[in-house]
Amino acid sequence: MSIVVRYAPVPSTTTEQYDEVARRLEESGEMPADGFDYHVAFHSEGQLRVIEIWDSQEQFEAFGQRVMPLLADVALEQAGEPEILEVHNIIKR
Repeated sequence: MSIVVRYAPVPSTTTEQYDEVARRLEESGEMPADGFDYHVAFHSEGQLRVIEIWDSQEQFEAFGQRVMPLLADVALEQAGEPEILEVHNIIKR
């Protein structure tokens, strides 16, 4: 079952930190990861937010184990645990 994952990085997270993580993930070949479908980063009320769609929670968790050291290296911290929601429906163009 597909899931939506919503992240809220700490308020001090910069666009430069986010861009560095994205660059490293692409260069390392980690992205796109198995089970990864979609990623959207945006600002809401002046803070960075991220939403992803994954094929399963297991695939998301496996990726998380590999990416956590990279996030720590760039000092990109989350404001709590990501919110994980089951997908009811996906419509693509």
